[in-house]
Amino acid sequence: MGALCACLLAVGCGSSSQSSATSSSATSTTATTSTTTTTVTTTPGGSDSAVSGKLGTLPQAPEATGSLPSPPASTATGAERSYLHAVFDDLQRFWRQEFNQGGVAYGPARLVLFRSATHSGCGAQSDTGPFYCPADRTVYLDLGFFALLAHHAGIGRFGQAYIVGHEIGHHLQHLLSIDQRVAVLNHQDPAGANARSVRVELQADCLAGVWAYSSESRGQLTAADLEDALKTAAFVGDDFQMRASGRVPDSALWTHGSSQQRQQWLSTGFQEGRPNACDTFGAGTA
Repeated sequence: MGALCACLLAVGCGSSSQSSATSSSATSTTATTSTTTTTVTTTPGGSDSAVSGKLGTLPQAPEATGSLPSPPASTATGAERSYLHAVFDDLQRFWRQEFNQGGVAYGPARLVLFRSATHSGCGAQSDTGPFYCPADRTVYLDLGFFALLAHHAGIGRFGQAYIVGHEIGHHLQHLLSIDQRVAVLNHQDPAGANARSVRVELQADCLAGVWAYSSESRGQLTAADLEDALKTAAFVGDDFQMRASGRVPDSALWTHGSSQQRQQWLSTGFQEGRPNACDTFGAGTA
């Protein structure tokens, strides 16, 4: 547990890295389903309404085609790599179809699997966990991070799929210029940057949930799969990680959202199946 918590706290595993042109903090995942509502306070200063509504160009999630990748029976590296590539490809097919129906151009992301350290368009990364780099439009997945999740938290394969879906969510935000708009607001109102980072991360969680909704429509998502995703989201919540490191949770320092918030927005995407339901920047967002 200690090694995993250290990774998450030190570098914000599951985050999207900053490039010179954009800033888009990332995140990842959940533990048991929660229905309690938590309010994300609207940041004074810069107007978050400038970001709200960007997902409105995308329609109701269409019925997905093809089969959802089956989790490998083996934990061998080769089987895990194949599974992650299959999930990534499924996500790309789904969101390409979604963008096309909304009349929006979809530029594909790339996928890089690594262990412990890698080089990206956002610079050298070490012990970062999974992240998205907008500079090279690439999702980077740390196999060592997934091994820690499985060993210390008992999280199964669909927890990995949720993380891939979250990182692709950051790619969608980049394609829709959400990250660029947030970067402008952060420049105008630096004090609100953490609160906006939370909104960015929760939106990526919600978009992962929309894809999970499409998976259920294919009859290939079990209750255990959804629980894996929720468990992962809770585990990487800012409050959970602060407690795990012996600190008192302080919402002013959150950049990814609490466990409850992450579960809530993942569940929102899954229940609604509509990208527009993921407007975490809307007034009164919870």
